[in-house]
Amino acid sequence: MTGIGEVDFLTFDPIAKKKRTVKYDVQAVAVIVVVLKLLFLLDDKLEWSYSSLAEAYNEEHREDEPQFDFRKWYQVMKKTFDEKRQKWEEARAKYSWKTKRPIYRSHIDKSVMYKRREMVEHLQKQFSALVGSTPVAEKKDPSSFQFNWTEGDTGSPCFHGHSLQGLLRTKGQSLITKNSLYWLSTQKFCKSYCKHVTTYEESNFSLSYQFILSIFSFLLRIKTSILHEEVSLIEKKLFEKKYNESKKRSRPKKVRRH
Repeated sequence: MTGIGEVDFLTFDPIAKKKRTVKYDVQAVAVIVVVLKLLFLLDDKLEWSYSSLAEAYNEEHREDEPQFDFRKWYQVMKKTFDEKRQKWEEARAKYSWKTKRPIYRSHIDKSVMYKRREMVEHLQKQFSALVGSTPVAEKKDPSSFQFNWTEGDTGSPCFHGHSLQGLLRTKGQSLITKNSLYWLSTQKFCKSYCKHVTTYEESNFSLSYQFILSIFSFLLRIKTSILHEEVSLIEKKLFEKKYNESKKRSRPKKVRRH
């Protein structure tokens, strides 16, 4: 058992010994990416076929609960993602980078600067008290995770509550995915002690997979390769047998899930 399905899989345990530092936010997103691959395959083919079926169903059943349309979701997210990333890059380019810890030439300079800073801060507090003004609040560091993209744009399409029935089928008492294929994000692991995955190269992967990784890595402010590595490690736990069968392959191939 991999333990990925357990309720405490993404819960921090201070007692348990870890082989490596666990980044729970990255791990949680990696699980989401794996689930999306299980549902849509993300091979630039199947997800668009499902989208055409969902679009036709929604057109014929306007009064019913809509089925999730990957193509429509992609178009909305692509536009929003490009706008947000451009604004972030522009703000980053305009940002004035200043060190929080100034460099001093000597211990004497350091002590003198500290005394001057304390004197200035003390005078500012005294002046604020005299004029009755409230002191300016310190600037807080920006959050590393911002997900509310609909602020001020309530007209954007919402996909909350859209059905996944078009992607699932009943088997006994359970629901399973109609898609029975899965391709491994990484099939070659480093032979050294670290066992990390090989270098992430965008040209080896589908555009849909690249887009999903780009969105979440932007939200988490991490490199795409870091998220790809976490996805690969989770896949190795889930499909250990498939990894053992495909050690000599270097490019992602479709494998049938059982």
